[in-house]
Amino acid sequence: MFNKPSRNEQRLKRHLRVRKKVYGTAERPRLNVYRSEKHIYAQIINDDLGTTLVSASSIDKELKDTLKVGSNKEAAKAVGQLIAKRALEKGIKDVVFDRGGYIYHGRVKELAEAARESGLNF
Repeated sequence: MFNKPSRNEQRLKRHLRVRKKVYGTAERPRLNVYRSEKHIYAQIINDDLGTTLVSASSIDKELKDTLKVGSNKEAAKAVGQLIAKRALEKGIKDVVFDRGGYIYHGRVKELAEAARESGLNF
């Protein structure tokens, strides 16, 4: 009997498929999103060097006190604004968006839109 892959296994498969095409360079690094059950995380990554340039999450000291829940749309919006602010401080304006295999809906969409409104181009 065939066992259906778990939701996370399906997501990882989608993520690998997308990662074949989405690649972050020094001029245009990759904005990666990870959603856990309790929090949301974002990183800006230079894949040429394999380094994380900027990161933000719902467990950062700046956001932890203001957020009641780290896994809702409000938290995602706050993380999007924070990652954009930190990226602009480091001189990063253009990024490639990597949704991490997640559907562009809900928390992922809120984070992306907040980052765009705060000055990131993707």
